[in-house]
Amino acid sequence: MVASSFLGCGRQRSDVVVKPADEKLRIGAFMSLTGDTAQYGISALNGIRMAVEEANAGGGAGGHRIELITRDTRSDPGETEVIVRRLAEESRVHALVGEVVSSRSLAAARVAQEERVPMLTPSATSPEVTAQGDYVFRSCYTDPFQGAALARFATRSLGARRAALLLDPAQRYSVELARFIREAFERQGGEVVSEQDYREGAADFSAQLSEVAAVHPEVIFIPGYYLEAGQLARQAKELGISVPLVGGDGWDSPRLYEIGGQALAGDFFSSHFSAEDPDPQVQRFVADYRRLFGSTPDSFAATAYDATRIVLDAAARAHSLDRAAIRDALAQTRDFPGVTGNVTFNADRNAVKSIVIIRIGDNGKQSVEAHVTPEDIPPPPTPTPTPTPKKRWRRS
Repeated sequence: MVASSFLGCGRQRSDVVVKPADEKLRIGAFMSLTGDTAQYGISALNGIRMAVEEANAGGGAGGHRIELITRDTRSDPGETEVIVRRLAEESRVHALVGEVVSSRSLAAARVAQEERVPMLTPSATSPEVTAQGDYVFRSCYTDPFQGAALARFATRSLGARRAALLLDPAQRYSVELARFIREAFERQGGEVVSEQDYREGAADFSAQLSEVAAVHPEVIFIPGYYLEAGQLARQAKELGISVPLVGGDGWDSPRLYEIGGQALAGDFFSSHFSAEDPDPQVQRFVADYRRLFGSTPDSFAATAYDATRIVLDAAARAHSLDRAAIRDALAQTRDFPGVTGNVTFNADRNAVKSIVIIRIGDNGKQSVEAHVTPEDIPPPPTPTPTPTPKKRWRRS
């Protein structure tokens, strides 16, 4: 039995969970299952369920069966805050896995820190997420590293010196990643010759693409999500733009090729994972995922699978269902063998790991074009907070 502690007049500390006999380890998983980024959340939930089912089949974590409590954020930051508070206070979860994008992870992180529930985001790359406090962790790379890796790839592998940027000013992810790409590209001797905004939900990008075409860039960076990236690729080719388009991990979705089709051939994006990796652990995961879900896992499935396994490993090492003990065990994670690479948390609770550059070929076939390791990239300057986007967050 974990002893309860109280503050003031009978108020129980929210970071200590009283454990009845044979209590299950409760994991709260929250992600977008509906709304504009639902594909990310659906893939992530598949990975989370796989990890929980495997663990329970092997006896659970630290002797505890695992109970997975799943909630839909509806692609909405406000809804995310409500859900995370309910998971902490009503469901009394011992740890949280989510969210899958930065804006909603940031909303969740504030609540998780206040409630003192350890939270691990599998795929939110904004550096501001883990800056919310010591209960918030990230098992993927950050946008400063992603931006530097994309800029390095464009200058060294593509030989580009003139770039255009197309971004969504309403999306924190797009604004931040664009800034890090721009800064890194310029540090490496490149020049951003055009920067154009687009709006979520837009169907016609001809004005922005015409502006870009007029200045003859050698590469076009599109740090956004798959919905707009696919449309931009199609319309760029229709306007005769033939230079490579390069995006971030927001492109990684089975729907990207459904939207952009063959216009995406020859373009590139960064990712956390490749299903083509010959590593036996990766191929076992891919085979199991295909058997269960009938499709190839994307990076959101893989990162969520790893994140869940990391949380379960920490809970087992904590030898307790005390939230603070699980948090401490998470902070001590070193060289965890994930399908997205080995994971070690640094002092800021961010994963130190490599990035994969994916090339899109004919008929949507993807291949690994390059790997970029943390050792390849000089430490970026300390990031400054990104201003609040001009428009509302992406939502349904």
